[in-house]
Amino acid sequence: MTVLTLRASKAGLIGAALVAAALGGCETYGNAGAPKQFAVLETDTTGATNVNIASLSEVIQRNPNDAAAYVTRGAAYARSGQFNDAIGDFTKAVQIDPNSASAYNNRALANRQIGRNDAALGDFSKAIAADPNYGPAYIGRANVLRAQGDLDGAGNDLNQAIRLTPESAEAYHARGLVRQKQNQNTQAIGDFDAAIDRNPFVAAPYAARGQSLIATNQFDKAIEDYNAALNVNNKDATSWAYRGVAYEKSNRRKEAMESYQRAAQLDPGNAIAKQGLGRVQGGVGSLFN
Repeated sequence: MTVLTLRASKAGLIGAALVAAALGGCETYGNAGAPKQFAVLETDTTGATNVNIASLSEVIQRNPNDAAAYVTRGAAYARSGQFNDAIGDFTKAVQIDPNSASAYNNRALANRQIGRNDAALGDFSKAIAADPNYGPAYIGRANVLRAQGDLDGAGNDLNQAIRLTPESAEAYHARGLVRQKQNQNTQAIGDFDAAIDRNPFVAAPYAARGQSLIATNQFDKAIEDYNAALNVNNKDATSWAYRGVAYEKSNRRKEAMESYQRAAQLDPGNAIAKQGLGRVQGGVGSLFN
């Protein structure tokens, strides 16, 4: 997911929805045993966001009825983790312009970040009502529906998102997660392939594809995918743990133990790593029982 630079200029206002979309609720794994990991914008350690918020506040003072200015400042608040302030700005934007799909979409994304999934679902639907061709809202709503167990509804939204935005890596990744939960792993792998083709520089589709490759007994390919995911983010305990599973199923117990140990170091409570270590260190359990 891309982190975009916010601009106070009018030309950058339309892109504010994409900035907030980097907050999106796409989970990196489809397996119920994996922790849900929501993408979060990189923390700004330079102070640039605060400066940008100040300059955007000046823009709003000069143009208090400019909905786009509130959307842009709201995205800046979201980037700095100030989600309630972001929601306030997006709310002001929809009060000024009730037909702003981007403002509803961004407010939904911010609501997801603070656990208000029902409010997010409502806002994604409002964004779609305001603009039925607004692809990001279908992706966002599908992520909520998937989390709530409505896989058919999520799949329908993602089919529409892909029709509207066929180059969206996020849409294919999200549909892959839905298909994975439906045990349609071959189709899920195809969607993760499409996501990676469109954006090969994020870890999540590799890690998700790795799970479906394990499920279809393609262990060497799964190991390659987890290596790729860990090359992007080597602090992800779940990827280390599932790489351990792939190694273990390939009868490479030494490599499996090393992967499980690394996962346990990063996350001592990781159940997959703990169970795997119990097996490869001489426990009676087996992945093949």
